[in-house]
Amino acid sequence: MTTVAPATDFSLPEADFRLRGLARGWLWLGLLALIGSGVLSIVLVLSRAPQFQHLLPVGDFFRVALVVHVDLSVLVWFVSLGGILWTLSGNARALGLNRAALVISGLGTLLMTLSPFIGRGGPVMANYIPVLEDPVFLWGLVIFGAGSVLLVGRSLVAAPAWAMPRDGAEALRSGLALGLLPAVVAIIAFAWSWLTMPGELSGKAYYEILFWGGGHALQFIWAVFMLVAWLWLASACGARVPMTPRIALLCFFLATVCAVAIPVAYLLWPAHAVEHRNLLTFAMGLGGGLPILPVALAALLALRSGAPLADEARPLRAALLSSIALFCFGGLIGFTIAGNNVKIPAHYHGCIVGVTLALMGLVYHLLPRLGYGMPARKWATFSSYCYAVGQAMHIGGLMWSGGYGVQRKVAGAEQALKSTSEIAAMGIMGLGGLVAIIGGLIFVVVVLMAIRRGGRAAP
Repeated sequence: MTTVAPATDFSLPEADFRLRGLARGWLWLGLLALIGSGVLSIVLVLSRAPQFQHLLPVGDFFRVALVVHVDLSVLVWFVSLGGILWTLSGNARALGLNRAALVISGLGTLLMTLSPFIGRGGPVMANYIPVLEDPVFLWGLVIFGAGSVLLVGRSLVAAPAWAMPRDGAEALRSGLALGLLPAVVAIIAFAWSWLTMPGELSGKAYYEILFWGGGHALQFIWAVFMLVAWLWLASACGARVPMTPRIALLCFFLATVCAVAIPVAYLLWPAHAVEHRNLLTFAMGLGGGLPILPVALAALLALRSGAPLADEARPLRAALLSSIALFCFGGLIGFTIAGNNVKIPAHYHGCIVGVTLALMGLVYHLLPRLGYGMPARKWATFSSYCYAVGQAMHIGGLMWSGGYGVQRKVAGAEQALKSTSEIAAMGIMGLGGLVAIIGGLIFVVVVLMAIRRGGRAAP
């Protein structure tokens, strides 16, 4: 007798028009953030590429661009996608609070984006949330943070009632609700660090401690978003995922429960203590590692199940495969890190880009559900593969360069490239970055064209 593995359809049903309208607003905020970060990424890649580094100003110019690029492409983009997911997975309570969160977050994003042009603050390359020490940028960051807090508060109010999931939709809703746990922890950690900050600290040391605990908590949220996207995309490709709703919920739980270690670290040690930092790093590695393999395997097995793939699902499969590959590449690089070199950005670029690709694929899938047109199939498929290949070259070049000790967060002559191998590695990095930028720009254009078409089919 042959035993058939259980299979589940992981997808959320259509939301009502009020929730769709708010989700569209969050999508626009995320798209505008990506456009701004994409323009700045051109400056960053050319500033590091040996062929162009002498043609562009570096130093603070590079670092100012890097600060705003990181905050737009990671913080604003991911929070915006959280706005979409938490809106569509919740009920229609407190819609006014959701609108207020969107408006306030948009205002904060605008101030952060304009700050390099209207302010004079110096860049502080703190981990997780780099800043410009300028009132315009800092107020923009505070306002964006206030909007994010409102989004979390509203999502807690609108979250579904707790119950053991019976199907894939309930499992995804429960997973996204679990993602609110590290969100609350992040808010507490940011406040705790600020309130207990040693008075003599300033500059990078101040912001490093301020954002270290909350920044770790944010990574748990992004991991849950990616896991939800993997299962949803696999189902959207027409496959039934060989994973039960309860096992999926267990994976979501493992991805978020380690965030509880963050307030424990604050209770045991001050935020600037080495033990505090080590516990947070261990917790993030545990929560960001344990649930990844089973969900990735379930998604990959679903795609290999032989189910026919519709043409409109090809962009979704491309995004799913690219996301899994890049996240695993970045994770493996993490085991090779030793010292403060460019292997560190190679590691987190791979992981962060893995999350980004999953959410890009989910955007393609959600466009018709939000009342827009279908994305152009060929260009949407190409955008994911182009972005993934470019980023693989980018982080591969950084990993190679890191083996020679090339330092992170520097550009131009500050990199002190000596050997032919170092120059070649950073050249590959630069070329890969440009290829990835092209893929990202194609994604934005494809989405904008689908929005313009409305409900009409793609060519």
